[in-house]
Amino acid sequence: MKSKSKKSRNFLYSFALIVIFILSLKLLSACNNNSVTTLSFVVSQGEIEYFKPLVEQFNDRHQDIKIKLPDDIKANDSDQLKEIYKSDFSKELRLYDLIYLDIVWVPEFAEIQGLLDISKDFPSKELKKEFLESEVNDGMYNNKMYRIPFRTDMGVLYYRKDLLEQANEEPPKTFDDLLRISQKVKQQQPDIEYGYLWQGRKTEAIAAMFVEVLEGYGGFWINTENNQVGLDKPEAIAAVEFLASTIDKGISPKSVTTEDENDTRKKFRLGKAVFMRNWPNVWLDANQSGSNVRGKIAIQPMVSVPGENSGASKGGWGFGIAKNTKHKKEAVEVIKFLTSAAAQRQFTLGYGSVPTRRQLFFEPKIVAKYNHYPKLLDIIDNKIEDKSVKLVSRPLIAQYTAASCILQKHLHTALTTEKNSTSQEMKKAAQETRQLLKTGKSNCN
Repeated sequence: MKSKSKKSRNFLYSFALIVIFILSLKLLSACNNNSVTTLSFVVSQGEIEYFKPLVEQFNDRHQDIKIKLPDDIKANDSDQLKEIYKSDFSKELRLYDLIYLDIVWVPEFAEIQGLLDISKDFPSKELKKEFLESEVNDGMYNNKMYRIPFRTDMGVLYYRKDLLEQANEEPPKTFDDLLRISQKVKQQQPDIEYGYLWQGRKTEAIAAMFVEVLEGYGGFWINTENNQVGLDKPEAIAAVEFLASTIDKGISPKSVTTEDENDTRKKFRLGKAVFMRNWPNVWLDANQSGSNVRGKIAIQPMVSVPGENSGASKGGWGFGIAKNTKHKKEAVEVIKFLTSAAAQRQFTLGYGSVPTRRQLFFEPKIVAKYNHYPKLLDIIDNKIEDKSVKLVSRPLIAQYTAASCILQKHLHTALTTEKNSTSQEMKKAAQETRQLLKTGKSNCN
């Protein structure tokens, strides 16, 4: 009897240990699941499908950190995306630990206490060994690092090399060349409706486009070193008059003042234009199967008046960290992954954007798909033969949103009203901008 009782106790004891072990595993599993840190960020609609594979790869490789791209947040353009983040900054419980931001947002977001200083995590000296120096510099404000570069941008001039060859013309170097060749090709080619397409819609698109023409005339918007404003100077007036003349002469359609990058891309893709100002990622779409300009296009820097720089509007996107995050360590790890050479390579091959790591401009798979990328690097490095190219940053100031609003409003009005209103509108733009820089306030909307 004692033997059976002892066996029974041993069995119960063993069974109890097994139960405790199983419960411990479940508890441990539950604890592990509860310790997973999920970090969210939002991107514009056009980029979501290209970010998803990167998010999946990161999530597959990490057990304790996950990335989430919210499905219920829609941003059709950069202006909408900016408002989403700014709205989140005002909330006590923020949705986003990671911030995907344009270069022109850095000063403003830093000033409104939206971004965390990540200088110690990403020393600029170390970043410049691998990344484009201009991209690293544009991620800084008041000597602090706030944004790590992911993809860069610069405005370029697309042209139909087949049409120029048929017209026995070299690619244009000056604004006069652009007008003359546009008129010549339109006369010779009845199917060509437009000589030159550019972005005139009253959004950030018109500001990014205008700084290139402004640089080409030797002008400037805001000198951030001394807060001088150049919008009412003769060079700026001449730049506006050039754009207006393209419409008056029928080289650009009247509808150009309602069009952004996507609108002009579609027209160019249909084979309706000789020239187009746009961003490098248009190359991929223009050379897709079904495009009427596939294999017929080339790029170069924007034209200028003789003796002045060719302007290339500086764009670019990168990642920052929300200032009040409770997950800085995890956010740093995510940024290191997303801005790595492997992640940038994959995104570039899909989206057609321009990487920020210098080595990728010569990466065989990228060059095989985009043989113009080494030339883009020449534009960035100002190594274009017989042409001085300047990357032109829109003013990196905390009041940029208001400054851009002022320029958009008066420039658009100057282009859509009587010709003699140009000087008057640009004078208003300059006065309002000076007042903004002096007081930090503007009523522009």
